[in-house]
Amino acid sequence: MTASILIIYTGGTIGMKEDPMDGTLKPFDFSQIMEEVPELNKFDVRIDSHTFAPLIDSSDVEPSLWISLAEIIRDRYDDYDGFVVLHGTDTMAYSASTLSFMLEGLTKPVVFTGSQLPIGTGRRT
Repeated sequence: MTASILIIYTGGTIGMKEDPMDGTLKPFDFSQIMEEVPELNKFDVRIDSHTFAPLIDSSDVEPSLWISLAEIIRDRYDDYDGFVVLHGTDTMAYSASTLSFMLEGLTKPVVFTGSQLPIGTGRRT
């Protein structure tokens, strides 16, 4: 049985990618994650994505975002084995804490993660 994960991209640096034409950061299309990160094909996992429109800067997070996140997870709960929420780092702890109360009693993981570097950007030393 193939595992399934829903990536929920709310906004933040983790979901940005450098545009090769002008060097600016643009939102990454997570529907292309398997092509962009081919290492994921080594795993027996189906990855789908949901991207907020418009994307939310984490400094602008408000309760309506938390309600939307809880509703997405509730509405898609039976379709996935787990959920990964990609979130800006400024307020991720607040969102994760709030969702932990809103989603009490779940038997599936909901993982929050973010980054100060865009996806696919190597760390320069």
